[in-house]
Amino acid sequence: MKKIPNLNRKTIFRISAFLVVAALVVVFFPRGKSGFKYRYAENKPWGYTTLAAPFDFPLYKSDVQVEKERAQHMESFYPYFRFVPGQQQKILVVSYNDYEWLENNYKKIMVRTTDTKAKSHLITELTTPKNAYQGNQKIAYPQNLVYDTLYTEKMRAEKLAEIKDVEGQIFKGTKIVEEGEIVNAYTYRVLESLSRAYKEMAPGKQQRTLTLIGESILVLLFISLFVVYLFVFRNSYVQKTSVVLFFCLQILLVIALACLAMRFGLSIYVIPFAWVPILTRVFLDSRTALFLHFTTVLIASVFVPAPEIFFFVQMAVGMVAVSSLSDMTRRAQLVQTAGWILLVQSLTYTAITFAQTGSWSEIVPMTYVYFAISALLIIGCYGLIYTFEKMFHFISSITLVELTDINSDLLHQLAEKAPGTFQHSMQVSNLASEAAKAIGANALLVRTGALYHDIGKIVDPLYYVENQNDIDNPLLKMDPRDAAQVVIAHVHEGEKLARQSHLPEAIINFITTHHGTSLVRYFYNTYCNAHPKENVDQKIFRYPGAKPSTKEGAILMMADAIEARSRSLSDFSEASISTAVNQMIDAQIADGQFSETPLSFKDVEDIRRVFVARLTAMNHHRIAYPKLNK
Repeated sequence: MKKIPNLNRKTIFRISAFLVVAALVVVFFPRGKSGFKYRYAENKPWGYTTLAAPFDFPLYKSDVQVEKERAQHMESFYPYFRFVPGQQQKILVVSYNDYEWLENNYKKIMVRTTDTKAKSHLITELTTPKNAYQGNQKIAYPQNLVYDTLYTEKMRAEKLAEIKDVEGQIFKGTKIVEEGEIVNAYTYRVLESLSRAYKEMAPGKQQRTLTLIGESILVLLFISLFVVYLFVFRNSYVQKTSVVLFFCLQILLVIALACLAMRFGLSIYVIPFAWVPILTRVFLDSRTALFLHFTTVLIASVFVPAPEIFFFVQMAVGMVAVSSLSDMTRRAQLVQTAGWILLVQSLTYTAITFAQTGSWSEIVPMTYVYFAISALLIIGCYGLIYTFEKMFHFISSITLVELTDINSDLLHQLAEKAPGTFQHSMQVSNLASEAAKAIGANALLVRTGALYHDIGKIVDPLYYVENQNDIDNPLLKMDPRDAAQVVIAHVHEGEKLARQSHLPEAIINFITTHHGTSLVRYFYNTYCNAHPKENVDQKIFRYPGAKPSTKEGAILMMADAIEARSRSLSDFSEASISTAVNQMIDAQIADGQFSETPLSFKDVEDIRRVFVARLTAMNHHRIAYPKLNK
């Protein structure tokens, strides 16, 4: 294992950012009252270790059983009526509508005689005003009974309350179900009772405290493992605040969305966890993308329902996301990735459900709809790519491809105003990208940087020999010190133009470092030869830098110098080109231009080999066509 470097203030600040993320994540966590996290189904095997009652709890009747008992109990319940004040005659008279309703539904009614007492009467004892008038010698008997709605409902509630939904007690330590045992009807009812007991049980202060401690330890552990990974395998990322904040923001964004989904009753599968590996892969590398995705999924697994299914599904999602985006250079790749993720999510969910339950009935069809919504949100990740690119000064392959369009405004100006420089940049771009491929560097990045590295020459193109054609070089008429400053100025002018055109920092870095702190050798040698006794200040003839700090920057410096040197050769044999390449690279190494780059000796040798082969092919000879004899 690599040695973890000593911590400085900036590194401690970056680690603190991860600690803040951990704290916020724990705060975001949705916390329900239920501590019962098992999934089970009747007539299916119990998929966990043997379960015993953790505390005393009531054994509840099933909903069907309770409803059946209530229906039977309510067969002896009758509606209550009361006398109309001043109309308490012997004949019981109700309205026609009440009579029809009672005749169709009941055998008796209860007539209240006092506030607390009531007497039952058969429906046959009732009549309506019309029937009473026709059957009693045309004597009119007005309605004297009215339906007492409030009292009836009160008595109905009291009657229903007599039916208890509990039929026993399960005591602490009682075995409920063994591992692998089939969950029968009784066991299912016990499990349902335990789940209900958890929901109704208000967590005590100690339980809440221990829950918070457990969640905090888990989140800190998962994030700490990711931080250790960065220190051991990707230490350069820890040294960049923007990259650390990028990681933190991704974790917070996805976990916050997941927590909101849980709070509002949405499925966790609506949340596009694939954003994390996709965004990280686009800007950084696949290994880190997968590790950060695993970390985020592990954190979410602490609070999601059915965490084992969620974990397996999201692991598959992460692997597909990273594998299908080896190098994202087209928008269509994001659509293809979303399609593959949708397919793999669906297959994984289906397979796990079958493996655990062995039943079609346990498949929830809406889950596939949630997968489809998540896939659509993954396509929307393109907007996040652009946002994070601007926010953290990253650069994606899509942007690099767009920048290599030679019809862009800046490159079009270069081709028109400095055609020789434009052709030089094209050749350097080809050389540098081939060398980058040979050593595993970012070929697209160095190709793009090479196209823009000399754009500063747009300002005064005729000062540079590649644009002069048949005119005299005006620099040769100047003092070598002034001429050197004119040449050096193209770096500053290039940076200025690049910023005005809003080029990414990664491209601007190529402009400012492609000469490093090297000497403008032609004018330095000229001045020294003309002033042999003078102690010449090299600063006048050196580029301001900085030196390249990446493999891509070093490759561009080599390619730029060697392409220019190759144009001065009269002999384009492989031996001659090899000598020129070796001399130029050795001089740059001796000058310390690559001291801040991670290039290895093998990298340098591979670059030499590619340059020699490429320049030899570029300057190959053609046979002369014979003249036609007349």
